[in-house]
Amino acid sequence: MSAPAAVLFDMDGTLVDTEVLWWETADEVAAGLGHRLTGADAPEVVGRAVADTAAHLIAVTGRAADALDGVAAELTGSFFRKVDAGAPLRPGAAALLTALERSRVPFALVSASPRSVVDAVVAGSLAAAPFAFTLSADDTVRTKPHPDPYMAAATRFGVPASACVAVEDSPDGTASAHAAGCAVLVVPSLLPVEPARGRTFARSLEEVDLGVLSDCLRRPDPEIPGPKPA
Repeated sequence: MSAPAAVLFDMDGTLVDTEVLWWETADEVAAGLGHRLTGADAPEVVGRAVADTAAHLIAVTGRAADALDGVAAELTGSFFRKVDAGAPLRPGAAALLTALERSRVPFALVSASPRSVVDAVVAGSLAAAPFAFTLSADDTVRTKPHPDPYMAAATRFGVPASACVAVEDSPDGTASAHAAGCAVLVVPSLLPVEPARGRTFARSLEEVDLGVLSDCLRRPDPEIPGPKPA
């Protein structure tokens, strides 16, 4: 079975355990605006770009639209400080990246986080990972859930998106990769992701290897690799 032409990894919640840090950041900023986050806010916070979350906080707190840039800056600064203090890798992430490197399968980072955050994580928790390149929310006109980031990544590799496997954890990230035409391996973290054709599900990166990634390209219907739950 042919290996993927490239593997495109999401960052937050997929390779590094930063989704909780992002939620804490958004909750702190929301509290300063007089709002406490609940599960109802999750779809507008988890896996979303800074601008999207800032716009949501402005809307739910009734703040003026001209406060958007300030809220976005506060979110970015606070999140950067948390990530810069250390973001642990997700289980199985280091082993999977090492296996891909040994197999000479190229891989890149495709994130909806700002460039400052991506660079901090890549210089810290992911310093040992030889990414071909990294894409942040600042590198495309539109970020996730639009297909632009994954289309741009495939273009940089010089391969069709359909020859790539994207590894994602969130609904928005999955939608982005799916719309770009990638096969998608979904390892959910905080939010569930709906099954769909072209999406394969795993419970952890610990059960993912090159064979699973290769199989994603051939598996038309959603399926969970590995042992089935009892």
